[in-house]
Amino acid sequence: MDDQELGFKAGDVIEVMDATNKEWWWGRILDSEGWFPASFVRLRVNQDEPMEDYPLKVEGGKEDDSRRFGMGQTTKDQMRTNVINEIISTERDYIKHLKDICEGYIKQCRKRADMFTEEQLKTIFGNIEDIYRCQKKFVKALEKKFNKDHPHLSEVGSCFLEYQTEFQIYSEYCNNHPNACMELSRLTKVNKYVYFFEACRLLQKMIDISLDGFLLTPVQKICKYPLQLAELLKYTNPQHRDFKDVEAALNAMKNVARLINERKRRLENIDKIAQWQSSIEDWEGEDVLVRSSELIYSGELAKISHPQAKSQQRMFFLFDHQLVCCKKDLLRRDILYYKSRINMDDMEILDVEDGKDKDFNISVKNAFKLHCRDTEEVHLFCAKKPEQKQRWLKAFENERRQVQLDQETGFSITEVQKKQAMLNASKQHHAGKPKAVTRPYYDFLMRQKHPTLPTTLPQQQVFMLAEPKRKPSNFWQNISRLTPFRK
Repeated sequence: MDDQELGFKAGDVIEVMDATNKEWWWGRILDSEGWFPASFVRLRVNQDEPMEDYPLKVEGGKEDDSRRFGMGQTTKDQMRTNVINEIISTERDYIKHLKDICEGYIKQCRKRADMFTEEQLKTIFGNIEDIYRCQKKFVKALEKKFNKDHPHLSEVGSCFLEYQTEFQIYSEYCNNHPNACMELSRLTKVNKYVYFFEACRLLQKMIDISLDGFLLTPVQKICKYPLQLAELLKYTNPQHRDFKDVEAALNAMKNVARLINERKRRLENIDKIAQWQSSIEDWEGEDVLVRSSELIYSGELAKISHPQAKSQQRMFFLFDHQLVCCKKDLLRRDILYYKSRINMDDMEILDVEDGKDKDFNISVKNAFKLHCRDTEEVHLFCAKKPEQKQRWLKAFENERRQVQLDQETGFSITEVQKKQAMLNASKQHHAGKPKAVTRPYYDFLMRQKHPTLPTTLPQQQVFMLAEPKRKPSNFWQNISRLTPFRK
């Protein structure tokens, strides 16, 4: 990225030239030298200890476990000791880091009500104080499990399993982090804020890194746990009492990281959903974000209604908790009009065999029904092809699974986030930008074979555009060749 940064890849061996700074070390790979982040590497050889204390390589590239140290330790035990020591020491450093942010910055900011509102502090620091409280309890649990006399016998896997649910609070922090960077960027354009933050850092005797650098650490930390546990598992014998717990902890922390990524994706999606709603004409009732946060599936279906059993082609958008029905514009097929919605929480899905339907007294093909358990209301839908019907039935299963998962993990979108998404979409709409259909829906609409005409042209020009171009006529040229009279 930078001239003085050292590029490296997995498996490279870096010779450390200077490690006085905890965060960034100066190192060398072959002829290249530069800075690299210490948290991205594992110390393979500690220059303070003799080389013979480290594993040897035998034929085939495998470590020789036959060498033994004191108290019957093998090379693998020594490596396990190194990893556990690293986990404990990095956790203690991290606690100090969080304490510095909470006491060095947040405490001082709260004293200056003339410079910061509570809402600004929430934007900048997120829920880092909650993370600090959680990590203090976690490090105490780790220290209880730490075997000082024989570190390789420490059983730390259970600590990660015990705190896996609490680590989900990182989701809120990671989602807020881009907002924190934007707010800090805005404030640091004013000199008094720059001086204030620098004074906080010096007063707390923190290393020379800007506040946004400090605030990145929790994001890096939650991503580092799976790496540390994978390394620990590598040096834990299957017979070790901690093996099963470490294996389960690795999967648990991978799931936490996956959950955080999924929640981040979901929050990014709400802006797209808000933009989609603003592109729908004649919208009625509550915003789609009041109850939903994920588009599960969308497509075209024939909806058959009582009592005349009249069939209508409609576009349907299946979100968690609701199915939204829209009608296409006759001329501009990328414009949709809101028609109705169905509450999916009250519905059960019924597969309908091809043939005559008893409820509607008509012959159907590729059909399914939505049946309301409370009101006995029935909606009949027909797809054009059998595979489309199967995709819809699968989508309804996914919708229920998503709702259940959200309930189990406690996922929800705050009122502030919903309002902000709708406000952003409204601003874009009123700024005079053309109505944009978001990507999943846009791709579908672009597959339609209907012409799309620009709306900014006068009506007579639209008709001219719609008219096919004619070849120029040769009539007058032929006449001029035939006539004997010339000027």
